[in-house]
Amino acid sequence: MEEVLSFVKIIVPAALVLYASYLTLNTFLKGQLEQKALAKQAEKQQITLPLRLQAYERMAMFLERISPENLVIRVNQGDLSAQALQQLLLSEIRNEYNHNLSQQVYISHTLWQAILRAKEETNAVINESAGSLEENASSIDLARLLFSHLGQQAEDPIAIALQLLKEEAQQLL
Repeated sequence: MEEVLSFVKIIVPAALVLYASYLTLNTFLKGQLEQKALAKQAEKQQITLPLRLQAYERMAMFLERISPENLVIRVNQGDLSAQALQQLLLSEIRNEYNHNLSQQVYISHTLWQAILRAKEETNAVINESAGSLEENASSIDLARLLFSHLGQQAEDPIAIALQLLKEEAQQLL
């Protein structure tokens, strides 16, 4: 019996020391893993944050460039027919869109959908305006009608997309 008691006297403190060592080591290792994960996350942020901010800038520029007011001023040459201006406007929107298509990787799905909606509604307003003109109408006639239609819209999809873009970009900073 004495042997068992002396064995217990040795085993119990050893087990307590071993358990305490286990807890200490476990806590230390978890802390190290968390530190590594945070460092990796910070490194990833340093790489992706500039890319994401650039994507927001490019999409803001895209929305501004496809705004009918800016488009007409930029592409109208004055002596075009309404149909030629329509094709130029739609081509410019398509080119801008294709140039910025890859930016969807860096922005939210909701924002991308708002941008697509703005693009599609801008195309629709241009087509609707051009479709209601006579065949021999000039580019000035199309521009006037286009601006008239824009003034009658209840909500501006480009402004909505820009507002959503600004809010999302602010969340990054």
